[in-house]
Amino acid sequence: GTALAAELSSLRRELHQNPELSLQEHGTAAMIADLLAKMGCEVQTNVGGTGVVGILRNGGDSPAIALRADIDALPIAEETGSNYASKNPGVMHACGHDAHMTCLIGAMQILAQHRECWQGTVKAIFQPAEEIVIGAEAMIQESVLENPKVDWVFGLHVQPDLEVGKVGVKEGPLMAAADVFSIKIKGCGGHGAYPHLIRDPIMGAAAVVMNLQTLISRSRNPLEPGVLSIGTIQGGTQHNIIPEEVELTGTVRTYDTRLRTDMEAWIRRIVSGTVAALDLTAEVGYLRGVIPVNNHPEAARIAVNAVRNAVGTQALAAAVPVMGSEDFALFLEKASGCLLWLGIRNEAAGIVHPWHSPRFDIDERALPIGASVLAQCVVEACSYHVKLKEYGRFGR
Repeated sequence: GTALAAELSSLRRELHQNPELSLQEHGTAAMIADLLAKMGCEVQTNVGGTGVVGILRNGGDSPAIALRADIDALPIAEETGSNYASKNPGVMHACGHDAHMTCLIGAMQILAQHRECWQGTVKAIFQPAEEIVIGAEAMIQESVLENPKVDWVFGLHVQPDLEVGKVGVKEGPLMAAADVFSIKIKGCGGHGAYPHLIRDPIMGAAAVVMNLQTLISRSRNPLEPGVLSIGTIQGGTQHNIIPEEVELTGTVRTYDTRLRTDMEAWIRRIVSGTVAALDLTAEVGYLRGVIPVNNHPEAARIAVNAVRNAVGTQALAAAVPVMGSEDFALFLEKASGCLLWLGIRNEAAGIVHPWHSPRFDIDERALPIGASVLAQCVVEACSYHVKLKEYGRFGR
């Protein structure tokens, strides 16, 4: 009700004013641990670094359902001008993690007060270091999904392209795999006035940048999403000196496992062929980052029912996938689960800015919606579990 909405709004503003960077979330973690303890959760701190876990038990281990929120902020100077703007210079919750934490705290409060609606074990996972993509893995390695073994995992992410009041759900890919590459092109430097005496790595870098886009336009199946972007080019010291080498770095985003593997091979092929044609050499480094967020079909159905029963069918939207990435994906490797989009957009109020913008903000009417949907995910997963138990042949 209104009391919950006001409570969540003030919690979110307090978190928003005190953002902390990845791996430095000590104050945030302490505040979360305190709130969880007050509502009667078992609390574990320093999980995977600065992570916090709150556990509610209600008659047995099974089903075990995890709800996850990320807790870190970004190195961005806030420009919203709001009266709850960041008090930590150069650090800002510009990706909605303040809202994610708030919704999860709200969900745990609802579940703690309504134990008659669910049974089993609920784990609230407050995960550090999402922005640098190492927090989920660290928590998983410290057995956050064991004791008891987690059957289901749900989370939400604010989505500035979706109207406030809506929650987006889909099965299958929602966010992309993110890989990083670096290309070092080596030539033979010298004076810019004597190009015939040198082998020019800047010319090589320009050719490589252009040729790499043929992978997207020509090698990739156009029905299969894929992005290749060059983010840095470095080389040279002065206008009339051709350097010895130029270095490029970039990112590759894909959903499909095969395309992901192909992209690396294709990049190596284009680079080696291009530089060979220009009598240069190159080294390619390729680092596989986080896997795609792939929502499980049963979990997506549970989430759809949760949205319908918590806020009504009118709130349900088809989630539109994006090429950003999220280490929530790693939880989905270990348990059935679903990441939902929480609509926060309000054009009339100017709340339209994208993730990682210094003007990013949310419509706080989304907070009680997010909290009740997460809580309802637990309730729906429990009733699904009861059905599965009744049909023992499904063997859960």
